[in-house]
Amino acid sequence: QVQLVESGGGLVQAGGSLRLSCKASGRIFSFNTMGWYRQGPGKQRELVAVITRGGSTNYADSVKGRFTISRDNAENTVDLQMVSLKPEDTAVYCCNAVTFAPGGIILNYWGQGTQVTVSS
Repeated sequence: QVQLVESGGGLVQAGGSLRLSCKASGRIFSFNTMGWYRQGPGKQRELVAVITRGGSTNYADSVKGRFTISRDNAENTVDLQMVSLKPEDTAVYCCNAVTFAPGGIILNYWGQGTQVTVSS
């Protein structure tokens, strides 16, 4: 089993910064991608940012230029640095990790989530 544990959420004023961290533990295979998703009040879950094992990144348009994703393959961690936060960034942020296993099997892991609240 693989567990993903997030930390770093909290309450911040608009314009402020937060750094989210996620650490994987357990029976870990090589994660092909690691990323962050979020679900705001009354909204569907959406991709925030994803990073491949090689370091390629992809961001939601709404966070480009404000959020930066990074990972440490040796430590099996993925971080999300968030600056210039806006009230619309308020959401539960969940860590995700994906492994492409032999036989075409895709293993998808999720953390429990951490609340980020941005006050205006």
